[in-house]
This record gives sequence, structure tokens and C-alpha cells, in this order.
Amino acid sequence: MRILVLSDIHANLTAFQAVLEDAGSFDAVWCLGDLTGYGPDPNEVISQVRKLPGLVCLMGNHDAAVIGKIDLASFNKEARQAAQWTSKALSAENLSFLENLPEKQEINGITLAHGSPRNPIWEYLLDTYTAAVNFTAFETDYAFVGHTHIPLCYIMNGKDRLEWRLLSEMDQLVLDSRGILNPGSVGQPRDHDHRAAYAIYQPEISLWTSHRVDYDFTAVQERIRSHGLPKRHALRLAEGW
Repeated sequence: MRILVLSDIHANLTAFQAVLEDAGSFDAVWCLGDLTGYGPDPNEVISQVRKLPGLVCLMGNHDAAVIGKIDLASFNKEARQAAQWTSKALSAENLSFLENLPEKQEINGITLAHGSPRNPIWEYLLDTYTAAVNFTAFETDYAFVGHTHIPLCYIMNGKDRLEWRLLSEMDQLVLDSRGILNPGSVGQPRDHDHRAAYAIYQPEISLWTSHRVDYDFTAVQERIRSHGLPKRHALRLAEGW
């Protein structure tokens, strides 16, 4: 079984389609949230996500903002502008889809969350201290999270030894001890690599493989500008920041 694990598409249809093509055949999709925000294609992305096989999809913080579940004042000015535009642009059907997404889910012995197991919507796992605390917030051996836009892993080697590392293209991890893994971002990478990031998880052999795929980010930049969305959201796509 091949499970496509992805996160933070952020209304970037071009990157999303590149991932689907590059991933080849897969049996299920685990999407870790933030279908919306920043990008110009929220309806197109959500409509395509809804058609994916074996879909498990979570709510991210930008999705929550779009449906009014969290206060827009907690976002910076540009992210707030994008969320306001998105809430007006979305169809009623796609808004309803976002409203019914869970914040956290456990499936096949894996805990799924957007931010972190203890704070699924908001918390960033960017340091070993925060990650270590989160190991007490889930009972499964592994948790898959997004939110940081950076592909990385935290692995518990031994009872109290936590190791972490960034994940590069085609890195493979055999999941044989407790850990937290992040596939990176499809639509807005922030590890100074503009290519869309995702992972393939094969549960029968406990194997996680990180992937990157190039896409035409200039076309996305043009659509961002044409919709009057913040220019910074277009600029950052070129260099992955």
C-alpha cells in the first residue's frame, strides 16, 4: 500500500497537480491541512482534493481562519488579506467541506495533526524541546504533522534521546521507533527549495520516503498578482522562503 502524505497546499493548484503526477499510483491520501491561504486557487484545490482516493484530510490554521473558526487578528496583515479574499472566493460547497474537517485523527496506528499532537491547529514543531513535550500528547508510535512548511523528522532513539534532521529528496526512513515526521509543504516550501514537497508512506514495510518535484511557480505568481493578493506571497515561491 502506498499512502501519499502531503500538507500545506495553500491554494497552489500548479504545485498540487505536479505532486499528484510525480507521486504515481497511490492507494490513499493523508492531507495534513491548510488547503487554503496565500495562493490563488482555493476552489480548484479543494475540488481536486475531495476526489482523491482513501482521503483523510485535516483542518489547518488557514482553513480555520477562512471559515471563521479562529480570529483573523491572530494572522499577519498579508495572511489576513489572503484569508479574507479566500472566504469570499470559495463556493458554498467547498466552505462546507472545510467546516467539516477534523483537527486531529488517528488512523492505522498513526496520529495525524496539522500543527502538533497537543495543539493540532496552531503549534509549530521547530525545536527539539517542543517536539519532546509533544511525545506525551499522542499514544501511537508515530505522528505525521505539517504547518512548518519544512520536511523534517524527530526520532526518539532510546527512552530519552531525541534526534532530529531535515529531510532531503529521496531520504528514506524505516519507522522502527517513535517519531514525528513532516512531509513539508506542497504549495509554499520554506526550506529554501522552491520545489513542492511531499512523502510516500508504505505501512506494510514501515517506510517513509521524502520527495520533491519542480513546477511552474511563475504561473502561480501571475495568478496571485491578477487576483490582487499580497505580492510577497508571489515572491517567496521562487526561492522557497
